[in-house]
Amino acid sequence: MSPITRVAIAGATGNLGPAIATQLLSAGFKVTALTRDASAAKIPAGVSATTVDYSSLSSLTAALKGQDAVVSTLGSLALDKQLLLVEAAAAAGVKRFIPSDFGSNTVHPKAAALPVYGDKVKVQKLLKEKAAANPSFTYSVILNGPFLDWGIMVGFILDAKNKKIVLYDGGERLFSATTLESIGKAVVGSLQKFEETKNRPVYVSSAVVSSKGLLEIAKRAVGAEGWTVTDASTDELVGQAWEELKKEKPNPDVFVYNFIKAAIWGEGYGAKFDKTDNELLGIKQLSEKDLEAIIARFA
Repeated sequence: MSPITRVAIAGATGNLGPAIATQLLSAGFKVTALTRDASAAKIPAGVSATTVDYSSLSSLTAALKGQDAVVSTLGSLALDKQLLLVEAAAAAGVKRFIPSDFGSNTVHPKAAALPVYGDKVKVQKLLKEKAAANPSFTYSVILNGPFLDWGIMVGFILDAKNKKIVLYDGGERLFSATTLESIGKAVVGSLQKFEETKNRPVYVSSAVVSSKGLLEIAKRAVGAEGWTVTDASTDELVGQAWEELKKEKPNPDVFVYNFIKAAIWGEGYGAKFDKTDNELLGIKQLSEKDLEAIIARFA
């Protein structure tokens, strides 16, 4: 039986946080959102709120007293705050920490070497150190690839509304991707399967697809005519990103997204998961009909 009943979420109002909170509540967990301003934050219904100072170890530690688990979905601009959050969780007696990874295969050496994932790698290192020093403190790093439904909604994976897609390196390379709902279910499953998921990466995937394959599915979903298909090289993206970083004031819109795209669609970044924890966590693999329905929803 899992020892987790109370869960604190850092970042409960972003793209992913509400989906995780919804699944936690549905599974019967008591959920608290850590927020800088409880009056201004749009906290999901059923979630209580606690105001914290993310720059204060004492504030975070006090807020985490009595919590069994912490789930961080802090955005990229706040990822450096996670180190203090890990310290506070360990000091408060938290049993499980799930960091704000939720994306590319950052435990893969080639992906981990990309500067855009530097903060995530630092957090993973600290989690390992804390777990080694204190057996009652554990962690799970959930890796799910790009957000499948969100990525289609905003046109990142493909733009169904405007019928546009970029094929990186020919578009035939397979990658794993996961819906927001299934990521939320993966968090629940990781907490419920406490021993089976402790102190390791947890891989989940709603679908393993290629960009070309998705394009064919999209054509069935919204029509085959009128598509704009652009070819791009991930090696060129990486080169542009490194050149941007040499500038005095590098533009994050260039280097951040270029590195992320390379980690998803480039060669040798571990974007197609060799194995997953879907069966352990009860994550459904989507059919092509399911994918058609998602694409049609955002067209």
